[in-house]
Amino acid sequence: MSKRFFITTPIYYVNDKPHIGHSYTTIVGDVLARFHRINGEETFYLTGTDEHGAKVAEEAKAQGKTPQELCDQNSQLFKKAWEKLNISYDYFVRTTDKRHEKAVIKLLQEMNQAKIKGQPVVYQGEYSGLYCLGCEKFLTEKELVDGKCPNHLTAPQKITEKNYFFRLSEFLSKVETLISSGQIKIIPDERKLETLGLFKQGLEDFSISREKVTWGIPLPFDQKQIAYVWVDALPNYISAVGYGDNPKEFKKWWTEADVIHLTGKDILKFHNIFWPAMLLSVGLKTPDIIVNHGFFTVKGQKMSKSLGNVIDPHYLVDQFGADAARYLLLTQFPFGVDGDIQADRFVEKFNSELANDLGNLVSRVAKMVSDYCNGAIPEAKAYDDSDEEIKSLATQTSQKVMELISEIKVTSAIEEVFKLVKKANQYVEASAPWNLAKNKEQNKLHTKLYVAAEVLRIISTLVYPVMLNKAVQIRKVLGFSEKELTPSLQKAKKWGVLSAGQKLGKIEPLFPRMDKQTKKVEEIVEDNLISIEDFSKVQLKVAEVKEAEKVAGADKLLKLKVQVGDKEKQIVAGIAQFYQPQDLLGKKIIVVDNLKPATLRGITSEGMLLAAQDGKSLVLLTVDKDIGSGAKIS
Repeated sequence: MSKRFFITTPIYYVNDKPHIGHSYTTIVGDVLARFHRINGEETFYLTGTDEHGAKVAEEAKAQGKTPQELCDQNSQLFKKAWEKLNISYDYFVRTTDKRHEKAVIKLLQEMNQAKIKGQPVVYQGEYSGLYCLGCEKFLTEKELVDGKCPNHLTAPQKITEKNYFFRLSEFLSKVETLISSGQIKIIPDERKLETLGLFKQGLEDFSISREKVTWGIPLPFDQKQIAYVWVDALPNYISAVGYGDNPKEFKKWWTEADVIHLTGKDILKFHNIFWPAMLLSVGLKTPDIIVNHGFFTVKGQKMSKSLGNVIDPHYLVDQFGADAARYLLLTQFPFGVDGDIQADRFVEKFNSELANDLGNLVSRVAKMVSDYCNGAIPEAKAYDDSDEEIKSLATQTSQKVMELISEIKVTSAIEEVFKLVKKANQYVEASAPWNLAKNKEQNKLHTKLYVAAEVLRIISTLVYPVMLNKAVQIRKVLGFSEKELTPSLQKAKKWGVLSAGQKLGKIEPLFPRMDKQTKKVEEIVEDNLISIEDFSKVQLKVAEVKEAEKVAGADKLLKLKVQVGDKEKQIVAGIAQFYQPQDLLGKKIIVVDNLKPATLRGITSEGMLLAAQDGKSLVLLTVDKDIGSGAKIS
């Protein structure tokens, strides 16, 4: 029986939109899942969104939405981004789903009933500490840099409250043993050493609830307390595979599968120590592999939504296409280490590695088979040493790539494939089929072209998990039928799969070269800079407030009727904390006039007003002299 794999990404906060930091991890997971699938191994790939906690509630409040409205809106942004990047997840978990909440409640109940050494695993206590809202976690004084969170560059809040605690201290020895022995395999090695170092720092029991947070899952044994966001989020890995509602599926994908968690090193302590301890407390299996990859940086600074220096994955796909975007991200630096984005090299890498190396190889081989063999795969005759050498390399590369994938060395696996691409180009150049055709050495010509085409078949399999569409295009060029377009890794380890006489398909450029001067790649990394063309799409106009009233049941929202030239519009805005309705009447404000209508609290909003906010202060943007409503802002 072949192995079974359960691969997960961290679930992503919904308080903003996706960036390529999220995309990177999700693409890696997708590549792993696709490799295992074409190797004939059952695979379940999970991703999703983390939707509870104070940070989400605050962001929703700032946008004049309910937390659920924000979650519903932004979880869709992640789904759309993953669709654009060809992510083949099997389940998209949301922590506001009833199914997930049911599983969390079950886990909390079991933890509350569990005992260790005669003591309850969960107990009441009081906690006082420094809490970073951005990280949704407590920080120690040692972790601060100049009194601020090193990740979000903001000062943490001092919080004291009564909570329920998890008796982590009683599970530390067992978790440490599991990691030291490799039963829980931490990748890369430096993250394993970092994790083991934490055990020497005297880790304390941690709080599993919050008294003052309102947006979350109430504890089943104390409805006045809300589950700490991490205690709510981590169980997504088991809620998605049936922990709360399907024992058969849970056994299949958690108990009996190889569980692989992909995470960032900033959440190492939660995944490597807290999560295994929670699972041990209720008698569940711990993860098999936990990968703590490094940070993406932009201009040397960690990329973070909180810092506002994110890169939208849609830009990359629009510039290079989904397949090339996936390749370019995965080959920037070795998976697992920190790396700085070098977008100025994207076009260079695209042209050199995709257009020149892979694209030209496909075009050259296909064109020569078309010209010299009437568009059909030729029959190979006697192999010489160079033929045997490339044949051996191709089949061995398939085996080596899968070994690297099993070690979660994704970048190294891709590098092996492109070493084969380079060798194949060298083989074609050295064989010089054009000279063989000219000299009418038909048997040798046909052998060389068969060998080149068969190497291309193997390459199409090995690039499939990374560049699905281009792999399929290569296979169509080689004449495979629709049912043969999904490759088999087992066949990639064999030689002679291509049938002599198989007709080639349509030959089209795989990766047309890009002109570096026309592709302004730097725009995608300059702190979300937009072009003048993008800005010109936004129609800003002067509007006069005619009516204003509070929205029933929403303390933060006002409903305005504004005159924009000869049009009257209705706008819902989250400014009730800062302005009384009567103070707005007759005021000339600035609005976005061409925004798609949105529904807030059941009320249609037909635009957006502009305001400036500094901490707890907010002021509307107005004009400094009287001017007619409808006047354009330019």
